[in-house]
Amino acid sequence: MNQIHNLFRNKNKNILCIYFTAGFPCINSTEKIIKILQNLSVDLIEIGIPYSDPLADGMIIQKSNQISLSNGMNLYLLFNQIEKIKEKIKVPIILMGYYNQFYQFGEDKFLKRCKESGISGLILPDLPVDVFLHKYQNIFEKYLLSMIFLITPKTNSDRIFMLSQISNGFLYIASSSSTTGTVNINPFGKEQISFFKRIKKLYFNIPKLIGFGIKDKKTFDLSCQYANGGIIGSSFIQSLDKNKLEESIKKYIKSIR
Repeated sequence: MNQIHNLFRNKNKNILCIYFTAGFPCINSTEKIIKILQNLSVDLIEIGIPYSDPLADGMIIQKSNQISLSNGMNLYLLFNQIEKIKEKIKVPIILMGYYNQFYQFGEDKFLKRCKESGISGLILPDLPVDVFLHKYQNIFEKYLLSMIFLITPKTNSDRIFMLSQISNGFLYIASSSSTTGTVNINPFGKEQISFFKRIKKLYFNIPKLIGFGIKDKKTFDLSCQYANGGIIGSSFIQSLDKNKLEESIKKYIKSIR
């Protein structure tokens, strides 16, 4: 059992997960942001591994990736930064990246470093499910790491049930099939609400968090009506002020809850 399981065992609603890109806005921001979010009682932290071609991410996160890479962030440095503060961190940490990063680093070595650094789980949106099941599931179990899969409004019910069985920790409900941070005055329209209602009617014993399009208190509260909570990324990243980092984070989190 890792920290994600402990979180949902003790709290099953109004879960606030915040996503940010490692090494943004500055190379040494990662540790600071983790500590600030924890002190503000954020429930879960998702850290994006900067990548040159982040296919699932919109322009805001893409830009943060570019800045992070130009700052000099890489996986070796990220693992070292998190490991250095792991004894002080009580909130579960998830890494979000891409299969190529996982593969190039060396799969077993990657998962071993996750375990050593106190990371609880991974999101690899482009990792094929069958490849995970046949090649990696046992290694994830070996290191007690959660693998979190995404579903979208286009995912049929049979596949949703299947992903709910192999996801470990929670199921990520992407409200849209497009990229994150898509500009939309009403990100949760009829299609999204219908999708959320469909998921809520399906019975499977795993927590669910909604992401993509959550940008303020209204959309966060709505995600909590249909799932165990919500994940905020692009909007949070956009709010960061590198010259007033703590102040900007406190202001943003206060605006959510």
